[in-house]
Amino acid sequence: MSQIFKSCDNRMRCAWCAATDEYIHYHDTEWGYPVSNDIKLFEKLCLEGFQSGLSWRTILSKRDNFRKAFDGFDFNKIALFSEENVKRLLTDQGIVRHRGKIEATINNAKRAKEMVDEFGSIAAYIWRYEPDANSLDAPQTASTSEESIAISKDLKKRGWKFVGPTTVYAFMQAMGLINDHAEGCEFREKAFELRKNFKKPK
Repeated sequence: MSQIFKSCDNRMRCAWCAATDEYIHYHDTEWGYPVSNDIKLFEKLCLEGFQSGLSWRTILSKRDNFRKAFDGFDFNKIALFSEENVKRLLTDQGIVRHRGKIEATINNAKRAKEMVDEFGSIAAYIWRYEPDANSLDAPQTASTSEESIAISKDLKKRGWKFVGPTTVYAFMQAMGLINDHAEGCEFREKAFELRKNFKKPK
């Protein structure tokens, strides 16, 4: 099965974009490009957790609702959420109403604050795990990696929830720690260029 497809604008993209037009915009403008913004990194970890057992299409279509419900994924604010906030979120039809995942997001916000205290930023912590490009499997052939397993294990040790190795690997793909755009995808080179010019957080 081909990893790429030609869309209606005659551009070659990763085949998973064919599922919905929403994927095309996300793929072209976000997926696989390196991120150092802590709010965006925290948001993506949380949304990948919410995706567990669901499709990314479901989460992407609700992303704006999630942002509104969780104060723009500002972990300093979410860390202060109470049981009243949990009850509010459980009645919010615009998000995935799963108590465990909602409570995990609040818990993870507290852990994120601890991480910033220790490392200076979430980005500084995450980018320590950037894999050597020469060690990577062919694009889109893996669902976990040595690094995603290591991050997952360490995050769980630190008290984070819903951060299994597969969830973390999807996070790494999306946040540009690896360039997993398929061979032949027109946006693979853009990802390489952005990574080349990216200043790794310290």
